[in-house]
Amino acid sequence: MDLMSYIVSEGLILIPVLYLIGMAIKSTPNMPDWLIPYILGALGIVGAVAILGISVNSVIQGILVAGAAVYTNQTIKQIQLKDTEE
Repeated sequence: MDLMSYIVSEGLILIPVLYLIGMAIKSTPNMPDWLIPYILGALGIVGAVAILGISVNSVIQGILVAGAAVYTNQTIKQIQLKDTEE
Protein backbone atom coordinates (compact mmCIF):
# COMPACT_ATOMS: atom_id res chain seq x y z
CA MET A 1 0.00 0.00 0.00
CA ASP A 2 1.42 3.37 -1.04
CA LEU A 3 0.67 6.03 1.57
CA MET A 4 1.63 8.81 -0.81
CA SER A 5 -1.23 7.94 -3.15
CA TYR A 6 -3.66 8.97 -0.39
CA ILE A 7 -2.14 12.40 0.29
CA VAL A 8 -3.31 15.23 -1.96
CA SER A 9 -0.59 17.16 -3.76
CA GLU A 10 -1.41 20.39 -1.92
CA GLY A 11 -0.65 18.68 1.38
CA LEU A 12 2.76 17.30 0.43
CA ILE A 13 4.49 20.50 1.53
CA LEU A 14 3.38 19.78 5.09
CA ILE A 15 5.53 16.63 5.36
CA PRO A 16 8.95 18.34 5.37
CA VAL A 17 7.55 21.22 7.41
CA LEU A 18 6.27 18.83 10.08
CA TYR A 19 9.51 16.86 9.95
CA LEU A 20 11.53 20.01 10.68
CA ILE A 21 9.13 21.06 13.44
CA GLY A 22 9.50 17.59 14.95
CA MET A 23 13.29 17.93 14.88
CA ALA A 24 13.01 21.29 16.62
CA ILE A 25 10.67 19.88 19.27
CA LYS A 26 13.01 16.92 19.79
CA SER A 27 15.85 19.29 20.64
CA THR A 28 13.71 21.10 23.21
CA PRO A 29 14.77 20.20 26.76
CA ASN A 30 12.25 18.42 28.98
CA MET A 31 9.98 17.50 26.04
CA PRO A 32 9.00 13.83 26.24
CA ASP A 33 9.44 11.93 22.96
CA TRP A 34 6.01 10.32 23.17
CA LEU A 35 4.39 13.76 22.92
CA ILE A 36 5.98 14.69 19.58
CA PRO A 37 3.65 12.61 17.32
CA TYR A 38 0.60 14.13 19.02
CA ILE A 39 1.91 17.66 18.53
CA LEU A 40 2.74 16.92 14.90
CA GLY A 41 -0.71 15.39 14.42
CA ALA A 42 -2.41 18.51 15.73
CA LEU A 43 -0.18 20.77 13.63
CA GLY A 44 -0.77 18.58 10.59
CA ILE A 45 -4.52 18.93 10.98
CA VAL A 46 -4.24 22.70 11.44
CA GLY A 47 -1.98 22.96 8.39
CA ALA A 48 -4.24 20.83 6.22
CA VAL A 49 -7.31 22.82 7.25
CA ALA A 50 -5.43 26.04 6.43
CA ILE A 51 -4.52 24.74 2.98
CA LEU A 52 -7.63 22.74 2.07
CA GLY A 53 -10.37 24.41 4.10
CA ILE A 54 -12.51 23.01 6.87
CA SER A 55 -13.70 19.49 6.06
CA VAL A 56 -13.38 15.92 7.21
CA ASN A 57 -11.00 15.31 4.32
CA SER A 58 -8.70 18.06 5.65
CA VAL A 59 -8.53 16.36 9.04
CA ILE A 60 -7.73 13.04 7.39
CA GLN A 61 -5.06 14.71 5.24
CA GLY A 62 -3.55 16.30 8.35
CA ILE A 63 -3.30 12.94 10.06
CA LEU A 64 -1.76 11.37 6.95
CA VAL A 65 0.91 14.05 6.51
CA ALA A 66 1.80 13.89 10.21
CA GLY A 67 2.08 10.11 9.91
CA ALA A 68 4.30 10.49 6.85
CA ALA A 69 6.57 12.94 8.71
CA VAL A 70 6.92 10.59 11.70
CA TYR A 71 7.47 7.64 9.36
CA THR A 72 10.19 9.58 7.54
CA ASN A 73 11.91 10.33 10.85
CA GLN A 74 11.77 6.70 11.95
CA THR A 75 13.07 5.47 8.60
CA ILE A 76 16.05 7.82 8.80
CA LYS A 77 16.74 6.66 12.37
CA GLN A 78 16.64 3.00 11.35
CA ILE A 79 18.98 3.59 8.40
CA GLN A 80 21.46 5.38 10.67
CA LEU A 81 21.16 2.61 13.25
CA LYS A 82 21.80 -0.05 10.62
CA ASP A 83 24.87 1.82 9.37
CA THR A 84 26.35 1.91 12.88
CA GLU A 85 25.76 -1.83 13.38
CA GLU A 86 27.69 -2.83 10.26
